[in-house]
Amino acid sequence: MEISNKLKNIYRHWEYHIDNPFLAASRKIDLDKSYLDQIGKFAIERMKIWEKVEQGLAQPFTADPVLQRYRFCNIYRELDKQTIEYHKLLHNIRKDFDLWLLNMMFCRLICRYETIKHVGLLCYNRKNNEKVFGRLKTLPSPKYGTAYVFPISVIMKSEFPSRERFFCFYLPEIMKSCAEVVRSFDRAGVADAVERVLPVFKYNLRFHWTEVLIDVAYQYPQYIDLFKRFPIGPGSKPMMEMLNKTVNPEEICLALTRTDLKGFPYLFYKGKRVWLSPENWEGICCEFRKYYNLRHGTGRKRIFTYTT
Repeated sequence: MEISNKLKNIYRHWEYHIDNPFLAASRKIDLDKSYLDQIGKFAIERMKIWEKVEQGLAQPFTADPVLQRYRFCNIYRELDKQTIEYHKLLHNIRKDFDLWLLNMMFCRLICRYETIKHVGLLCYNRKNNEKVFGRLKTLPSPKYGTAYVFPISVIMKSEFPSRERFFCFYLPEIMKSCAEVVRSFDRAGVADAVERVLPVFKYNLRFHWTEVLIDVAYQYPQYIDLFKRFPIGPGSKPMMEMLNKTVNPEEICLALTRTDLKGFPYLFYKGKRVWLSPENWEGICCEFRKYYNLRHGTGRKRIFTYTT
C-alpha cells in the first residue's frame, strides 16, 4: 500500500528506508524456521488488520481469535496513533531542533496526548513552563499514559522529586545539552546513541531515550539510522532467543532485516517498498511474544477496542 500523503508529510525518513542495506551486508544467521514462520504469519495478519481499519471496513477484521480480542501495536511504529499525533503536534517547530527535542521528550514521558493538548508545550522560558506546571499539577487523573512506565524512583531523591517538576523544570534545563550531543551524530545507531546521550541527561531513562531517538530518526534521519545496531528490550529478547539461543539478540535483530515476508502488505513510498528495520523487528518480536503467551493461556490481557 502506498503511504498516504498525510504520513509522507509528517515524517521525513521514508527515503532512507526504501533501500535495505542489510539484504547484502548483514551477517547470515540460522534462525529457527518454525518460530520465524509463526512470527511472519502474526506480522502479516496484524498488518492486514491495519489495512482494513484504514479502508473503513466493518469488523471483524480477522478470524484469528487472539488478534480479534486483544490489542497489539502496529507493525510499523509510524502508524501508531499516539506517534502520529505527537509528530503532527510538533510539525511546526521542526526547524528548531532544540525545542522539538525538548517537547518530544515531554510527550513521551507524559505518554498521553490528551494531557499534552490540555497543558501545552514546554519552551526555554521559565514563566511559560511555570504555567504548564500549574496546569499539569492540577489536572485530574488519569493524566499519564501506561505504555512507558516512568520509574519514579529515579527522581525521588533529586532536586525534582515529582514528575511534574522533573518534566517542567529539569527537561528545559538539560535538553539543550542533549540536543547538542544528538546533533553531533552522523547517522548513529540507536543503541550507540543512547549510550552517548544518557551521561549528559544524567538520569537513567534508557527506554524513554530509545523511544525519543526513534522519533529523531523519523524527523532528522541525518542524525539517527534505524538500520544500525538497535537495543533489544526485555519484551522481545525471549523471542530473539527462541530464534537462536547462541547469538546476541542484537545480531539476530539485524539478521531479521534480511527476511522478505512473503504475503506481507509492505508500505510503499513513491512505488518502492519500505523495508522493516531493526526497530520494526524488535517491536514485532515484542508483540509476538504477547500474542504467543495469550495463545497459550498466559500473558497480559489488553482488550482490543476500535474507535473511529
